[in-house]
Amino acid sequence: MLSLVLASTSSYRKQLLEKLGLSFTQNAPNIDETAHDGESASTLVERLARTKAIALAENHPNSLIIGSDQVATFDGRIIGKPHTKDNAQKQLKSFSGKKITFYTGLALHNTATGETKSLVEPFEVHFRRLTDDQIIHYIDKELPLDCAGSFKSEGLGITLFERLDGRDPNTLVGLPLIALCDLLKEFQMYPLD
Repeated sequence: MLSLVLASTSSYRKQLLEKLGLSFTQNAPNIDETAHDGESASTLVERLARTKAIALAENHPNSLIIGSDQVATFDGRIIGKPHTKDNAQKQLKSFSGKKITFYTGLALHNTATGETKSLVEPFEVHFRRLTDDQIIHYIDKELPLDCAGSFKSEGLGITLFERLDGRDPNTLVGLPLIALCDLLKEFQMYPLD
């Protein structure tokens, strides 16, 4: 029987994976996440997801290791975490009435066989027209300073949106569970089997 490992110390990803009812451990992959010159958002997140999963292979024999990485893009540029209230205000003001796209890379690495499967899940967030007061009020209430896009969709951030487009809302939080179930099934670890 293979063990399941989440190659992340993210509390958000941990909470999502717990939904599947599978026993797992977490471990930080400690890799360089710098984008390569000319690398697209989609290529970047798939490469990083694979790299994270494979990085832990030596310490986790007979395991399935989940790697995941996510970036948000706006007007074709990768946007980062705001880290400050001022940056969060600037981000949300620029998104008002527009859309941003998240790309989440997902990889599953079988350390027993060396096989790795990976994919990228896109997800679009369409923002309402927001007033400056609404933006400030939201940031003060939720402090989304460690979240790309300056919001937490699983919390009050939902009030900022006009609509969400994607096959799995968990993708937006950082771990596409529908796609993960598909990959787990290929490795005979489907949660309902």
